[in-house]
Amino acid sequence: MELDEVLQAVGPRLRAMRLERGTTLAELSKSTGISVSTLSRLESGGRRPTLELMLLLADAYQVQLDELIDAPVTGDPRVHMRPLKRHGMTYVPLSRRPGGLQAFKQIYPPGWPGYEPEQQVHEGYEWLYVLSGRLRLLLGRHSVVLEAGEVAEFDTRTPHAFVNEADEPTEVLALFGPQGERMHVRARPAAR
Repeated sequence: MELDEVLQAVGPRLRAMRLERGTTLAELSKSTGISVSTLSRLESGGRRPTLELMLLLADAYQVQLDELIDAPVTGDPRVHMRPLKRHGMTYVPLSRRPGGLQAFKQIYPPGWPGYEPEQQVHEGYEWLYVLSGRLRLLLGRHSVVLEAGEVAEFDTRTPHAFVNEADEPTEVLALFGPQGERMHVRARPAAR
């Protein structure tokens, strides 16, 4: 892909990212310090992106710069996972595209969190597969222990929390749809 083609594709990509997140130009301007008119011209292709502008936008969208500009593939198709630590847990992002369904490997340390957590609610839909260990899912009035190989899925507007009461880490594959996207599981090919 030629440089001009990459630069021409940046505007529509920026617009799509902003719309996926439900963000207005004014909101993006406020969070980045880039004027609304500059953002509009970037999205329409009326202005060429500069490194300074792209770094501000990458930070605002919480993506790597190469994802923002959709840099040409360099021959390595692997997703380079960068673990994140939050609230004593380790999250390993397994998907690179912003918006829509996101995949994570989550590692709950032994005895996490060390107390009975308050159940939380938020927009979205979650699907969990326990890779190893045991995870207690608190879902409204229910408490379910998931063993390795078991799956749970639920609307995240239902109060929920997770507990690892075991003496070993629990590893989970999680798929999350921020706008409530559901996973579609097929046991056999669809009829034609």
